[in-house]
Amino acid sequence: CPVGALTTRDFRFEARPWELESSASICTQCPVGCNTTLNTRREARAGGDFVVKRVMPRQNEEVNEIWICDKGRFVHHYTDSKKRLTRPLARRGKETKLARASWDAATKAAADQFLALKKDFVILASGKLANEDLFNLKSLADHAGGQAYLYSHMGGGELTALVGVGAGTNFGKMGAETTIVVVASDLYEEAPIWYLRVKQAADRGATLIVLNPRETKLDRFASYVVRYAYGDEVKTVQDLGRKSKISDAFTNAQNAVILFGSDGLGVEGTASLASACAKILQDTGHVGKPNNGLIGVWERANDQGAWEIGFQVAEDLAKALKGKAVYIVGADPVGDDPKLAKALEGAEFLAVQDVMETATTEIADVVLPARAFTEREGTLTSGERRVQRFYAAVPPTGESKADFSITSQLARHMGIVLEGTLVSAVFDILAVSVKSFEDLSYAKVSEVRPQWPIVGRGDMYYGGTTYENKMGMGAHLTAAAGRGETVQIPRVQKARNEAAPRPREKELLAVPVNKLYDRGTTVMMSANLLRERIGGPTIALHPEAAKNLGVEAGQLVNVSFNGVSGEAVVKFDDTISVGVALVPRSMGLAIREPVPAKVRPQR
Repeated sequence: CPVGALTTRDFRFEARPWELESSASICTQCPVGCNTTLNTRREARAGGDFVVKRVMPRQNEEVNEIWICDKGRFVHHYTDSKKRLTRPLARRGKETKLARASWDAATKAAADQFLALKKDFVILASGKLANEDLFNLKSLADHAGGQAYLYSHMGGGELTALVGVGAGTNFGKMGAETTIVVVASDLYEEAPIWYLRVKQAADRGATLIVLNPRETKLDRFASYVVRYAYGDEVKTVQDLGRKSKISDAFTNAQNAVILFGSDGLGVEGTASLASACAKILQDTGHVGKPNNGLIGVWERANDQGAWEIGFQVAEDLAKALKGKAVYIVGADPVGDDPKLAKALEGAEFLAVQDVMETATTEIADVVLPARAFTEREGTLTSGERRVQRFYAAVPPTGESKADFSITSQLARHMGIVLEGTLVSAVFDILAVSVKSFEDLSYAKVSEVRPQWPIVGRGDMYYGGTTYENKMGMGAHLTAAAGRGETVQIPRVQKARNEAAPRPREKELLAVPVNKLYDRGTTVMMSANLLRERIGGPTIALHPEAAKNLGVEAGQLVNVSFNGVSGEAVVKFDDTISVGVALVPRSMGLAIREPVPAKVRPQR
């Protein structure tokens, strides 16, 4: 823009475009896997090192076309935060403070404890990690006899490895021959680019079926909208197999894709929902071919990769962590949930590996500094099961190392040999160890193909809004159904703890929902730009429920459930049931699954 009116606040007056270097990357904020370009420049204030000046879209017509959302554009500032971990830390005893340690001393201290407590060894990893990091962590758990858990509120990921979408799947090619079902998800808040691409598919004639207990922005583009009560998710999906106009639109479609989320659900509920979705896809023949199958609307960028590699989600995570020797990588359970904080206070030993200081690093016995995605290379697996490569753009911070390398060094002290030098070598081992990754390599995921429209070159209309893709468009994993294997879908189990909990008198059913701009660690480190969009803790009530409670919109209330309480501002939503309260995740109120709650006016 010649007058600067369309420039972003974090880039305005910071640099001229022709001064910038470019590095290909992948957005790490949601499961879409948007292709991006990191623009960098040397800065005197960084000691002459390169720093990231802005994030721009990189064309991939099969993923994000030429678009990225504002979360992906701005939530990179945590990578140069003052809270970055720069060197290993360790305690000399339980009562001492964390002090600087060498890499060898810190990893050996952790390894010695994990060996001594190997029967109680637990790894908890985030879906923010690269495939190579997750593979080394899972390998360590397998060799050491430990458990490897994914830090997530969603279950059912193993089913996407069976009947998930595969090669040739592209929302941009879906039209009149395709039916798309979105269940228990608000794509506008959880995966904005998927929201746009599903909307565009509907515009091209695809049949869009939205199943949700509340109104979402996708409803107005849907051919059919079905409202169900919280707790009836599984039954609603199973009804797609029973004779009706809606079921005919699904059953008789040439292609069908189901996107399932976690709106109002926890681990058990999403696992049951995924089973129901997988079963209906299998029964109607919508598996094992392009533009057919199951997609999870995961919380993090590489949750799909973690499921493919063999991670599981603990139904009772606090119980799984209490009294154990715990190795946490890329997650902050202490800052997220008081119950998990209490469980980790009772851990025998705690090693934490992360990019930044968190509430969890504060109580750790050993802290290991990891590199940010801007400082290293690796691969991520999107929710569409597409493996994509990202590249280093800036030098590492302090003494930090890539996660896969740290795990390798720690494993060596335990007598376990894991590749820790070349990330591409880790991927090669992964590709021969995990069936869905077979035949993939860095060379294959780095291949590019001609794309239309031609952008980022001499095209005057689009040239300034995106970058040409020269570094890789990714490649799909194979699913069991696509490989011709016999697929057994587990019997759908009614979620014990989540099947429509019954609130008592003067209680509401608090259900968790997802918000794009939450108060997660990486987002809050970019809060100067996003403060207005993040806001504070809120609770959405039906106006009639608010009237019964004697509260008004905008009023501060006390919300209590599961033995914890907090404050939130009331918002009205007349599309939800009178007995329901919507509580956003990662916004200050630790909610993982539906739970009866009391809402009282703040005194």
